[in-house]
Amino acid sequence: MTEHPKETWGSSSPYERYVGRWSRLVAPVFLEWLAVPAGQAWGDVGCGTGALVAGILAVADPKLVFAIDRSEGFLAAARAGIADQRVQFEVGDATALPWPTASCAVTVSGLVLNFVPDARAMVREMARVTRPQGKVAAYVWDYSGGMEMMRQFWDAAIALRPEDTTLDQAERFPLCQPEPLRALFEDAGLRSVTVRPIDIPTVFRDFDDYWLPFLGKQGAAPTYLASLDDAAREQIRERLQARLPVAADGSIALTARAWAVQGTV
Repeated sequence: MTEHPKETWGSSSPYERYVGRWSRLVAPVFLEWLAVPAGQAWGDVGCGTGALVAGILAVADPKLVFAIDRSEGFLAAARAGIADQRVQFEVGDATALPWPTASCAVTVSGLVLNFVPDARAMVREMARVTRPQGKVAAYVWDYSGGMEMMRQFWDAAIALRPEDTTLDQAERFPLCQPEPLRALFEDAGLRSVTVRPIDIPTVFRDFDDYWLPFLGKQGAAPTYLASLDDAAREQIRERLQARLPVAADGSIALTARAWAVQGTV
């Protein structure tokens, strides 16, 4: 395989089963770390199905939340799940935000930086729409090892198909480590930049609970899996089933690490 399979994002149900349910566990820890006072204006860049918006509403008591995403499907799911009048959802481009300069006290993003064509432009835009002394912050999965559900998948796939090493998310997304994240924020002119890990448990009921979300054809690993023939998919499934740590009750307890970064305008 010499080209990246074309990834698709936008259907809420496959996304939630695959990774959205775990992102929702990261959001409260991330927001507690930011420690933003109540009554502030927030911006959420790449809001997806609303995991981070829901966390902001639950934890931060915001004055209002601007939230954009490029996917109408994700936004439809977010609107359906979040009826709070303080939230303004709209279709938008993360690298050309539709919000006025200095309109937010804090601008955040969850699991988006790796998937935009120009991460530097996105962070510069986040800084632009944030008022002086305000915060800009984001988190990404640690694809190199800490996000175990994905690391297990890619290790199994590449062991069987070493020619596809360049498709591994750890290879494709170098921002998933602390120093590149710090440099990205400092290059955008942000001050007092700090980076921290956020580790959460990802406990699967059984192997199907782990495996079936990878068949959703949405996201890097599921898109890659969908590009293979039935025999190759079955080989990966069998290898994963043999290597994952299955408990006596059939559950599979893994952990997921996200790297979070914040800086001051």
